[in-house]
Amino acid sequence: MSLIVAARPVITYCDDATGERMDLDAAGLGGWVARTASLLRDGCGLGAGGRVAVLLPPHWQTAAVVLGAWSTGLTVAFRPWATAGLGVPAEDTAMDAVFVARNRVGSWLETVPEAPHRFVLGPGDEAPDGYRDYVAEVGRQPDEVPAYRAVLPDSAASTDGTTYQEWADLARGVASSLGLRQGDRILVDAALDSHPATWLLAPLTTGASIVICANRDRSRDQDRVAAEGITHVF
Repeated sequence: MSLIVAARPVITYCDDATGERMDLDAAGLGGWVARTASLLRDGCGLGAGGRVAVLLPPHWQTAAVVLGAWSTGLTVAFRPWATAGLGVPAEDTAMDAVFVARNRVGSWLETVPEAPHRFVLGPGDEAPDGYRDYVAEVGRQPDEVPAYRAVLPDSAASTDGTTYQEWADLARGVASSLGLRQGDRILVDAALDSHPATWLLAPLTTGASIVICANRDRSRDQDRVAAEGITHVF
């Protein structure tokens, strides 16, 4: 039985600098995951064994990319967004697709892995040369989950060989260490160098929901905690 309550936001994204806010319930997040999976499978021709690099901060679109890639059976190279510019290990230099934050493309130009399919995420009018805009491309895809071959728990989920089962076990371990429970609401600072296993998988595993805050104004935290029902701050 799923621990996610369909009627409440699973992920809330807010930006203290711009006032932007996005609330996604389970159905809304599922639609974006399905469209991302369709983009990767039908738009890029990728399937089980394909390799995807995710160079993105905590964001609701990052969640859609990660979960969409995994639902297609792809292996993912995770690079914490704040340190991706320090270099990409040799084994991760060739990818089938890359998702990168738009405002980091220039500074990471020499360290973004080679890939025939490159997408940028984040605000901006035009995609840099060699990249496509994720939102524009994924918007052309259906929001119904296609039929996929079942992903086995012992299949590799990331390019370092970590399996789906191992990621699930890690997420449950993180959730337990943090005392997360069903119904909790987690505040995540988008500027932190945080791995999806911590900010995304651990809360979802327990049925908690996530509030991601960009350009976080800490002077507003007390009011935010009360208004959002925050129980834990990452």
